[in-house]
Amino acid sequence: MKRILITGAAGFLGSHLCDRFIKEGFHVIGMDNLITGDLKNIEHLFKLEHFEFYHHDVSKFVHVPGELDYILHFASPASPIDYLKIPIQTLKVGSLGTHNLLGLARNKNARILIASTSEVYGDPLIHPQTEDYFGNVNTIGPRGVYDEAKRFQESITMAYHRFHGLETRIVRIFNTYGPRMRLNDGRVIPAFIGQALRGEDLTIFGDGMQTRSFCYVDDQVEGIYRLLLSDYVYPVNIGNPDEITIKDFAEEIIKLTGTNQKIVYHPLPENDPLQRQPDTTKAREILGWEAKVNRADGMKLTYEYFKALPREELLREAHKDFKDFIK
Repeated sequence: MKRILITGAAGFLGSHLCDRFIKEGFHVIGMDNLITGDLKNIEHLFKLEHFEFYHHDVSKFVHVPGELDYILHFASPASPIDYLKIPIQTLKVGSLGTHNLLGLARNKNARILIASTSEVYGDPLIHPQTEDYFGNVNTIGPRGVYDEAKRFQESITMAYHRFHGLETRIVRIFNTYGPRMRLNDGRVIPAFIGQALRGEDLTIFGDGMQTRSFCYVDDQVEGIYRLLLSDYVYPVNIGNPDEITIKDFAEEIIKLTGTNQKIVYHPLPENDPLQRQPDTTKAREILGWEAKVNRADGMKLTYEYFKALPREELLREAHKDFKDFIK
């Protein structure tokens, strides 16, 4: 039985990856310091013989006993609200954490896939974004703590591949959504749905003409699975190229939820990208992958998840308290 370590296992995407690799017959070792993750995302796995969990911060030395075939490094805050509150921890998990896990992969002779992001492209000057575009990123802006952590992560991963011959894979993840997203984490889908369910006006930052491309979580997981098992070492975009303006998306949410909220506008945050759309040619040609779930179907599933949450969770203003992690 193949053994795989998944960091960030209690997070939105990490927990879905745990499910997938259990389903594929792997022994899954989950690791998370729970700074943004939540054990309820993986509690259904604890009874399984081939799942184990370590409560650990990968920014510190990482040890996993026994053999290890694969590592998926998905530990990192991923929403602006989180990484702006814990900027140093965000930089550390992308740098020290990645270094530790690359060292572990080398020691175990394991293949490692690291989770990069479309944010490496910054506010792009080309559209859609291809993997050979170097990006337009403000290294010292507020969002730089996330963008540069991921860019460094890619660089050190390729250095380990070239210098040590380590088997590495890099996925550039575009906006992904689905069940287990956290309400009020600053990302547009849980923000809009949470506001609609609470009867609040929907908040748009900027004029609403900025675009995003939303990929349902099952499609994203399939792309990551195929990339891990492929022979391709360079970054690959995984995302749904179906682009929509935030204003049009807000109107879709109002229609989906059957609510009658107004749309209100606030200033656009600094360095917020105005366009985001993946060119997925490489994923299609190399992995035989493309997004299958259309936004209407994916959003129905996501809305049903949020609608079923307890009322107290829906009304909770802040879903994470970072004071115990900030030293």
